[in-house]
Amino acid sequence: MFKIGNLELPDKALCLAPMEDITDPSFRYMCKKFGADILYTEFISSDGLIRDGKKSVQKLNIYDYEKTIGIQIYGHIPEAMEEAAKIVDKTGADIIDINFGCPVKKIANRGAGSGILNNLPLMKDITERIIKSTNKPVTVKTRLGWDSNNLNILEVAKMLQDIGVKAITIHGRTRAQLFKGEADWTLIGEVKNHPDIKIPIIGNGDIKNGQKTDEYFKKYSVDAIMIGRASIGKPWIFKEIKHFIKTGEELPQPNISEKVDIATEHFKKSLEFKETPRAIYEMRRHFNLYFKGIPDFKETRLKLLTCCDENEIFKMLEKIKDFEKE
Repeated sequence: MFKIGNLELPDKALCLAPMEDITDPSFRYMCKKFGADILYTEFISSDGLIRDGKKSVQKLNIYDYEKTIGIQIYGHIPEAMEEAAKIVDKTGADIIDINFGCPVKKIANRGAGSGILNNLPLMKDITERIIKSTNKPVTVKTRLGWDSNNLNILEVAKMLQDIGVKAITIHGRTRAQLFKGEADWTLIGEVKNHPDIKIPIIGNGDIKNGQKTDEYFKKYSVDAIMIGRASIGKPWIFKEIKHFIKTGEELPQPNISEKVDIATEHFKKSLEFKETPRAIYEMRRHFNLYFKGIPDFKETRLKLLTCCDENEIFKMLEKIKDFEKE
């Protein structure tokens, strides 16, 4: 067991990464059901929050069954980030997480997300303001550095720890890499095992199965591992990983009928949390990956990804089970 502030968490905890337009309440529900220990919301613009923007405010909606959950905010204006943190402080979130890692150009180029890795005084100012504005534990998600010539993650980690950050998630790429190439966990391990680092370190990047997760826990000694893209269309990955860590054996993949049942439950939850058109549109990327690899599925996939009638979608999902019989 380890702690983030006063929050007690299990050894080798698994976290669902914050992902824009992915980690909404319906997807978080599915990942929690399959064993995710820490959930994170989609990242939320501090500007959107303080201006009471509808989309940003909706992302604050969290539910009791989601414990432990963090709300992640991003921005580059200290006053706006401080005000946004005060808004998040009034929610039922367990953690306030600061996004210092998003590599998307429109965010990084204005000095937010991973762009702040080029301006550590600003990172310090924003973080100190947020810590002072809340009683919740404040955590940070970041990257190894801006590029391969500026791998300043150890300096960043020491600074953040010294000002009161309770845990750091490190994605094993630089901003310049975006999501290309392989994640480098060597530096993540060096930060975790440095004698000056006392707070929990969460590793992130290219985790796709139980064997690799188990290997990296042992090799790099991180306190938790965060899973992002590998969970899309596969929320059961958390169950698979935990089973492997416990037994050393891979769980069989769900068959087509089981995948249909999971996708159907996910869709029902999406309809429960959102208005119908949006629930349908935002499920399409999940549907696309739930049924990836089924032979001769192109025509059915096209219909599933273009249909706008919820009842028809439920009928199509049930028909997908027939592919198992062919």
